[in-house]
Amino acid sequence: MTTNAAVATPPLRLCNVRKVYAQGATQVVALDDIDLEVMPGEFIAITGRSGSGKSTLLNLAGGLDTASDGAVYVTGVELCRLRPAALAVLRRRRIGVVFQQDNLLPTMTALENVALPLELDGTAIRDAHERAHAALTAAGADAHADRFPEELSGGQQQRVAIARALVGHCDLVLADEPTGALDDLAAEGVLRLLRARADAGAGVVMVTHDPASAGWADRTMRLHDGRIQPVMPMGA
Repeated sequence: MTTNAAVATPPLRLCNVRKVYAQGATQVVALDDIDLEVMPGEFIAITGRSGSGKSTLLNLAGGLDTASDGAVYVTGVELCRLRPAALAVLRRRRIGVVFQQDNLLPTMTALENVALPLELDGTAIRDAHERAHAALTAAGADAHADRFPEELSGGQQQRVAIARALVGHCDLVLADEPTGALDDLAAEGVLRLLRARADAGAGVVMVTHDPASAGWADRTMRLHDGRIQPVMPMGA
């Protein structure tokens, strides 16, 4: 973790966050009184059983859903105060999301998939493609730049998806089970990329069921019935 993180703005801060879903006349509490701060350069792993609230937490952090109570801040900006257009801009510029499924657009090449967020943000096509190629190179996927997703293996697709998430030099990276469908070699490559992004100064939050994957993080937290259990340093 970077040594100056204590004086910097946290890429992610959740303050007394609660999320409740209505199922007919029943209310389901997905998250309950969550306090979490992720500093620049910090890699956090979130573990817990299915249904414990892990994906809900990532959705709130990424601005894909809103909290029932409490506040979510990304780089010091409270997400619920943003209009939809401003939220979309913040997500493109500040947040990189790596889904469990890569979500690549099948009609675009790897290069075009990675360049798309930049183009949507107004970057000229030539510049966007140059930056996209650099991101693919960093992800070890530059040899596949002109190939379509269906022509790539699962590991190759995930590397392209990570290049897309990181191409904008985002402050916050959210990864939902990014190695779940990969073999050990491909999984290690993905984890190295996430670790490197944290070491470069981003805050990284990864949901995982795999203790070995969690071992790449600076600290781990466990969600149980929507609540955070004590956070312990890795190796403690």
